[in-house]
Amino acid sequence: MNKQKITDIFKRFQKENPKPTTELIYHSPFELLIAVILSAQATDVSVNKATIHLFSIANTPEKILHLGETKLKNAIKTIGLFNTKAMNILKTCKILVEKHDSQVPQTREALEELPGVGRKTANVILNTCFNQPTIAVDTHIFRVANRIGLAKGDTPLKVETQLLKVIPKQFIHDAHHWLILHGRYTCTARKPHCPTCLISDLCEYKLKTKIE
Repeated sequence: MNKQKITDIFKRFQKENPKPTTELIYHSPFELLIAVILSAQATDVSVNKATIHLFSIANTPEKILHLGETKLKNAIKTIGLFNTKAMNILKTCKILVEKHDSQVPQTREALEELPGVGRKTANVILNTCFNQPTIAVDTHIFRVANRIGLAKGDTPLKVETQLLKVIPKQFIHDAHHWLILHGRYTCTARKPHCPTCLISDLCEYKLKTKIE
């Protein structure tokens, strides 16, 4: 895909949604960190339902540690893999208290040392909380980038690397959110909504759907 087409795509995204952000509900970097850990293989809607209650009683590393394993699991039991996620959250809270003065670190290296935090989660935190130009390649971004011809790659890291190369700098910070939302609501996995797509004429997908 040529530079002009890429620029036009992101100009349209920007015009349609000037200030995109995550659909996870949070009020601090710590709350977002916990929400993103919980969101692995779960929907933002399901995470928000659980964290509304959780954060009302425990929204700091100390409070979650005080809550304990049993009560934490009970608070997030509606989310998939809640047992593993609870253990990772408790370990992460312990590290935050002992090594980072209970603050969420602002470097990729420190974030990825936290249990339950991989490159994708670290990128979300760096981008959304600390305004760093990162792109967290989830299943939506991976699919959209490959499908529309924006970036080709057989791994999330390859797609991320390519996206950072081809997306104009002025759009990098918000590109993560625009692409996720596009994949979640328009360029869906089973049947993309091409007839109503904002960038259909720019997209290079060869199997575009038609109005039924």
